[in-house]
Amino acid sequence: MEEELRNLSKVWIYAFISISYCYFISSKISKGVLRLLSIIPVCILFLVLPLFLYSLHFSGSSTLFLSWLANFNLLLFAFDQGPLCPLPSNLCRFFCFACFPIKVRQKQSPNEIKNRKNDPMPRWVLAVKVLVFGVLLHVYEYKDVLPRFVVLALYCLHIYLEAELVLVFVGAVVSTLLGCDIEPVFNEPYLATSLQDFWSRRWNLMVSAVLRSAVHIPVKRLFARFFSPNTAVLVGVMASFLVSGLMHELIYFYAIRLPPTWEVTCFFVLHGVATTTEIVVKRTLRWRPPHRAVSGLMVMGFVSVTGVWLFLPQLLRNNVHERATSECLLVIEFAKHKFFISSS
Repeated sequence: MEEELRNLSKVWIYAFISISYCYFISSKISKGVLRLLSIIPVCILFLVLPLFLYSLHFSGSSTLFLSWLANFNLLLFAFDQGPLCPLPSNLCRFFCFACFPIKVRQKQSPNEIKNRKNDPMPRWVLAVKVLVFGVLLHVYEYKDVLPRFVVLALYCLHIYLEAELVLVFVGAVVSTLLGCDIEPVFNEPYLATSLQDFWSRRWNLMVSAVLRSAVHIPVKRLFARFFSPNTAVLVGVMASFLVSGLMHELIYFYAIRLPPTWEVTCFFVLHGVATTTEIVVKRTLRWRPPHRAVSGLMVMGFVSVTGVWLFLPQLLRNNVHERATSECLLVIEFAKHKFFISSS
């Protein structure tokens, strides 16, 4: 554990030095190809750095933050786009905005505050999710006697809870460091009433924002030259899902260190097709969705079934779920030893 923590420290020191170069040097170069050329070596380095980590959580989170978010944000920065433009006031803010899934909450009028739907997670909700996740880790001890479909449902719940809790923790640390309020990363995805609602307004909102800026909008503008605006939007949506699938393949590769099977890409392409179909149906047929309870169950059912079919198999074949559980329990024991036993 301590050796892996040292490796993690080295990876992020290199990342900070690289981001500092972009802040002090690349930002002085005029936007466009020249700035892009100055940033490409950093992007290549960010693709390599997670290979020095072997912990599932450290390599996975570093791949998300560096190989995905930071690289996409730096590519946008090369053309004066994205969260790094205008240039943040100091290096610390530039580093945080580049590498982490955060967005500063802007001051809002009383009417906007009254109507907004994505408030920060209440503390009691967070406490419940932490408790459920802790119980979940110990329920796995009885997975051999549980029905298969129950175990698979628990794995789906595990992925959601761990993804949200990790990003909430990172957001809280960054918010404290910067001294500002940030937008929530998740917006209760289990309350989604459509796939479009799930992917664009509830699940991993900061990653969705990066994909929108780096993939959807450029692709939509390109295809709008040749097709109708509505068709260009659909192509942009499909491109976003395809890129998301490829980036998840990268995360899987760093976690498993085996060639990709493209199952997770198929998962996102399938959801891209389903989401674009949903958009077309809403536009052309003016389809009236069923009651929220019914549509919510349909969305969660579709996400869960396709997740078990295409998202989970590669993880299960390579015992990633067991590694994830072991690492979580190891972190808990490590924290107990460092902060409770050592202080007593």
